[in-house]
Amino acid sequence: MIELSLETFLLTGAIFLLAAFFHGSIGFGFPMVATPLLALSTNLQTAIILTLLPTTFVNLTSIANEGQFLRAFRKHLPLALCAMTGSAIGTQILIVSNSELFKVLLAVAILGYLMIDKFQVRLEWVERRPNLSMLIFGFTAGVLGGLTNVMAPILIIYSLEAKFEKAEIVQLANICFLFGKAIQLALFTLNGKFALNELMLSSTMLLLVFIALFAGFKIKRRIQQQTYKQVLRTFLFLLSLSLLYQVVG
Repeated sequence: MIELSLETFLLTGAIFLLAAFFHGSIGFGFPMVATPLLALSTNLQTAIILTLLPTTFVNLTSIANEGQFLRAFRKHLPLALCAMTGSAIGTQILIVSNSELFKVLLAVAILGYLMIDKFQVRLEWVERRPNLSMLIFGFTAGVLGGLTNVMAPILIIYSLEAKFEKAEIVQLANICFLFGKAIQLALFTLNGKFALNELMLSSTMLLLVFIALFAGFKIKRRIQQQTYKQVLRTFLFLLSLSLLYQVVG
């Protein structure tokens, strides 16, 4: 159980502000930023638990902000169900083991995201075998999300190879995250891991998350995306190195 103190509230608030702003600016990524930052001062399981409610709120808001929610929901429901199944398995493994080595997996997932963003990845079979690719990528993204709270690398590869438009990628990612968070919340609750302190701390952060998220939405339309993305890439790279150092250093 996490200790509730002024330092904890300030640190968690700063992390959630940054993560929500990041998410609003590019359309996804709240857990990808918040989880490793929280994991620097606590274990990965606690970090994921703290992000459950804010991530769910952020996902719902982002889906609504992009519009055409019902159409996107119907189209990506099979993928989201695959992700939910994988997330259930990954979350249960995390609950049973709660290994610090999963921080290494989280760092690798972030580095994978950065590599995908930098290089052109070509998997032509994704278009030729849409049902199989949806099953494989959805389930794999879910397992990774359950273990580390990061689905983005797998979902981005799938989205790019399936030739989805930018708005559709945002919808797809947020719907999959939403389903993954739902099953995580259920499993952590059933296993007695979602304690009152974590619930209180994450709930009090929702207003800060709301403010930062909408600030990110506005910034998204005004700044040069290439410059902004480069800053974020550098930040995530340094963050992944910090996680690796924490485990092996």
